[in-house]
Amino acid sequence: MTRNLDMTALRAFVTVSDAGGVTKASGFLNLTQSAVSMQLKRLEELIGVSLFDRTARRMVLTGAGEQLLGYARRMLELNDEVLGRLTAKEYEGEIRLGVPGDIIYPAIPEVMHRFHAAYPRMKVSLFSSYTSKLKSQFARGELDVILTTEDSVDAGGETLLERPLVWVGARGGTIWRQRPLRLAFEQHCIFRKGVQRALDQAAVSWEMAVESDSTRTIEASVSADLAVHACLEGAEPPYVERIEHHGALPNLPKTRINMYCADVKTSAPNRDLEDFLRQGFRHM
Repeated sequence: MTRNLDMTALRAFVTVSDAGGVTKASGFLNLTQSAVSMQLKRLEELIGVSLFDRTARRMVLTGAGEQLLGYARRMLELNDEVLGRLTAKEYEGEIRLGVPGDIIYPAIPEVMHRFHAAYPRMKVSLFSSYTSKLKSQFARGELDVILTTEDSVDAGGETLLERPLVWVGARGGTIWRQRPLRLAFEQHCIFRKGVQRALDQAAVSWEMAVESDSTRTIEASVSADLAVHACLEGAEPPYVERIEHHGALPNLPKTRINMYCADVKTSAPNRDLEDFLRQGFRHM
């Protein structure tokens, strides 16, 4: 009796292998963990062998699993090529992009415009949050590409740009002359501790005048000349300006903009979006 391999189960198998586990793979596949586990069980029952060693902390391929992986990749590539050639003339689908709110401008709108022109039927869902939360979502497979602002770069990441932080305040504002210096920062802002450290080292007294979970609240407070803020050079938000303090405030450290991309997302639209992001920030 002829038996046929299930392409859905093969895709789950390859994704779990690439992601290193069912939890992260379920995010990439938009399935529940139990549904992914069921696909793996169905495939193992059809073939009659175990594909993963489940006694280890991380799911490791058995010898049979390693042998199947190469075949599965080739079958999925051929499956996707056939469907791409004979059905849709354009790419469709969704890419989930995570970006910290303080580096959306000016690069991200231009990147999204270029991507839409190249792939008009693709959707880019933009998620804005602070770096640590984006990295957690990425680790769970909930985001396909993320940008972060960090002092260093983790394994698998790529630094797109390294720039110093600069002081920003209201246009024509004077609050930066006041002591203690009034600061406005989001509670989870990664720049916050570095700014406070620089002020302490320069013996400039300061107070946290405005704290919020909202980027808009911080921008409104700074633009009203109630406090000062720090942001990446070249990414100053609207309605504020760089403070020309002539040494009255300390110079601030450099920060990296890093990009992390999911290994299991290797389609042409994903690769092009990554290239657009590289170009957008390198031209910033």
